[in-house]
Amino acid sequence: MNAPRTEAAEPAPIVSRADAETLIRHLDDVMDALLGTVEQETELVRQGRLAEAARLEPGKSELSRMYLADTARIRASGGQLSKTAPDMIAALRQRHDAFRAVLQINLTVLATAHAVSEGIMRGASSELARKATPAAYGASGRPAAPTAAARQPLTVSRVL
Repeated sequence: MNAPRTEAAEPAPIVSRADAETLIRHLDDVMDALLGTVEQETELVRQGRLAEAARLEPGKSELSRMYLADTARIRASGGQLSKTAPDMIAALRQRHDAFRAVLQINLTVLATAHAVSEGIMRGASSELARKATPAAYGASGRPAAPTAAARQPLTVSRVL
């Protein structure tokens, strides 16, 4: 027996200039808060303070949810919003372009931090595997490469 499917309600379209102003003002506030959080996260990651950056995640998730809800409502309004408040839409597009640029910087910093930490972990794992391999020569006369048995899982303790 199939369980009933629940679908998300369609966002209410904007029908008046007052609705448009309220929504765009709310979206501006959400974007300001999200930008502040993203910039703070970027700076913390650059400084290597990852635990502090991770604590920003719940607030960032909630702001992202509100941002997506507001943008979905704007998309649902389509042409009506362009007719009701064309000046506000132009300003919102400019603001959104600046928003994307800051997000791109944040994503670049996060990707760099991820790549660096992954490289460190792979290097440590390879070094441990190399040290666990007996110093012997293979049939070709060259040092033997670490075997699969020498490559033990790497465990990291977060408690110092």
